Amino acid sequence: MRAFLFVISAGCENHGLAGLADDGNAMTVTNKFHIALVGLPGCGKSTIGRYLAKRWSMPFVDVDTAIEEHIGCTIREFFAKEGEPRFRDVEQEVLAVLLARPEKTVVATGGGAVLKAENRQELAEHAQVVYLSASPHEIVKRLQRDTQRPLLQVDNPLQRLLDLHAIRDPFYREVADFVVAGSGLSAAQVAQRVAMQIELGQHS
Repeated sequence: MRAFLFVISAGCENHGLAGLADDGNAMTVTNKFHIALVGLPGCGKSTIGRYLAKRWSMPFVDVDTAIEEHIGCTIREFFAKEGEPRFRDVEQEVLAVLLARPEKTVVATGGGAVLKAENRQELAEHAQVVYLSASPHEIVKRLQRDTQRPLLQVDNPLQRLLDLHAIRDPFYREVADFVVAGSGLSAAQVAQRVAMQIELGQHS
């Protein structure tokens, strides 16, 4: 594995959200904590995370991308070679390093990061956590052509998402400071809702 060297960015230009980041209505955030997004695979964590980072002039990191930088291969390849338990150990290690960074960052977590109690504790202590709640039925439509998420490379991805939701939803809610429902909304609309929740929460 490689030393910890993560790709940090703040752009959202390729996701149809660039204009929202400069809408002139953004409040500042105090940045006492990292901002962490949790939710099912495909719920929009990375897209919305990039928008928030640009809106607040904060760095952005996708944990799955950081893991791939660390292990030197795709997550799908690592799953096939090492299995999910080993992957979860690496995920825990990478997330802990990211949350220990002094510069406050918008972090898009992996969908299964909340499965480990250690990760939930790290998130609770070092981040303001937003659960992007989305319908498995809507997510499966978005991911019809996805070939990278190993847990969804099955004959019935909808059933897999329903199963994942049943297991993970209580953990997402346990760790979340805010829950933002995205069903029926565009990524831009969800991003605006997340931003309003955090900004109003910090200025109330």
